[in-house]
Formats: sequence, structure tokens, C-alpha cells
Amino acid sequence: MKKIILGENLEALASLPDAFASVIYVDPPFNTGKVQKRDRIKATRTTGEDGGDRGGFGGRRYDVEHIASSTYADSYDDFEAFLMPRIEASLRCLTENGSLFVHLDYREVHYIKVALDRLIGRDRFVNEIIWAYDYGGRPKNRWPAKHDTILWYALDPDDYVFDYDAIDRIPYMAPGLVGAEKAAIGKTPTDVWWHTVVPTSGKEKTGYPTQKPLGVLSRLLKVHSRAGDVVLDFFAGSGTTGEAAARNDRGFVLIDRNPDAAAIMAKRLASFEPELVGFTRAGDGDTAATAG
Repeated sequence: MKKIILGENLEALASLPDAFASVIYVDPPFNTGKVQKRDRIKATRTTGEDGGDRGGFGGRRYDVEHIASSTYADSYDDFEAFLMPRIEASLRCLTENGSLFVHLDYREVHYIKVALDRLIGRDRFVNEIIWAYDYGGRPKNRWPAKHDTILWYALDPDDYVFDYDAIDRIPYMAPGLVGAEKAAIGKTPTDVWWHTVVPTSGKEKTGYPTQKPLGVLSRLLKVHSRAGDVVLDFFAGSGTTGEAAARNDRGFVLIDRNPDAAAIMAKRLASFEPELVGFTRAGDGDTAATAG
């Protein structure tokens, strides 16, 4: 199953079958109180000393095109009241040994942790995964916030997928202390995952604000699901969950109400031939994501 749904997630979830997903991963808005936007520029080299809008290395000149990104308002008077009904509606989609992952930052994660304990049960909470990165501005009046938190709940705390052999090993910080054999194998990551953000000029970049790295999602899905399983993400954004799933022989169901996000996902995942739901036909046989 490979599917991209353009629509309101609460409504779309009601149309999905029971117990089809081994993993639910969601990266909802973080309630930053801001409009999320990340514009990009495209520089094209020109010829001639007087050409181009901007100078570069070695006297080269470039024309610069400013490309507006997708935007969305990230502000909620009652974030818990917005998020929790959606998570509750999604739980019936999990298999009996399925896992739920909720990705947030310091603003709301503690409140949502308590709410999830009430909804699912504290005994079903397994891990708090910290994704740490070192990028962006550094304020001088507090410690720079450079991590997100991923809460992991197992529907059955005695029976869930955790493929230890699928964990990607990381280098020892002091390889000389463990010997050549262990250093060659590497060590198992802890619950703190150091991984850079998506590089601004990298091939992975889609231009969608708040895009998460493929490496973080790939690690999570390889360990917590098996080949042939299906993954559900109902705040799908740029479609990183879908790409990580497809590249590791998993299926995916992605939901987002933002037409720009849906269009980015459709383009990004076109080679995997997903079913497009809620899209309209544009000219010349193309599909377009338009709000219904």
C-alpha cells in the first residue's frame, strides 16, 4: 500500500481500515506561535563582468531567483485539544504489535506526554528519543534549543517490533580504547540521536518548512517495522516518512491538508507510484493538489 491523501487528517483517518499500520509516526505543528516559512534562492551563473545580480568567488556573477516556500500558521490556543483527538482516532489503525511515535519540541512535548499517558497508558510508554542537532542561531540570553523529542508508545508493551540487527552502528568516540574489532563494527546508538538537519543546499531539500531528515526516519522505520509493513503519517508535510518507508521496502499512507505539501509529496514519491487521493486532474494528464 502506497497512498498520499490530500485532506483534513481527522476526516481521512475515519476512511482508513483497522489494524493496517505497524508504525504511526507524526510530526505535528510545534505550536511555535509563528508562520512557518523557509524561502530559498536559486543562483544561476551568468557570463560577462557586468551580468548577474550578485558577485561570487573568482569574480563570477550570478542571477538570483527568490523562491517562496510553502507556509502554514503554527499557533493554537489549545494545542492538546487539537492534537489528541487525531491521535486517538488513529490508534485503531495500528496492528496489535504496532508502535506510535510523536515528534515534538520543548514547547508542547511535556503536556502531550501526560495526555498520551492518560489516553494510551503509562505502561505503554517505552522510550523518549532525543534528536539532537547543531545548526541555526544561538541566542545569548538562554541555552540554545537544539533538540526535538520523539515519544514512543507500544500498543502492547510485551509484544512490539524492535529489530536490533537493523540498527545502524555509529563510530566509537575513543576507538583506541575498545580495540580494532569493536571499532570496526561500531556501537549501538543510545536514545540520543545526533543527526544534522536537512542541508539547505542538499539534494534532500524540498523547500518545505520543518522538513525532517531522511536519516532519522530511516533509522526509526528500519528498527520498528519489517519489510512489507505499512507506515502511517497523518501530518506528512514534505513526505520524508514515505520516502524512508519506500526506500526500505515498506508501504506508506501519508495525509496532509496543505495542497503545497501534497504536491511536494506527489513529486518526491512519484517513482514509487503512490495512489493519490483528493487530488484533481490538471491539464495534459498531470495531477494537481488543490484544496477541496
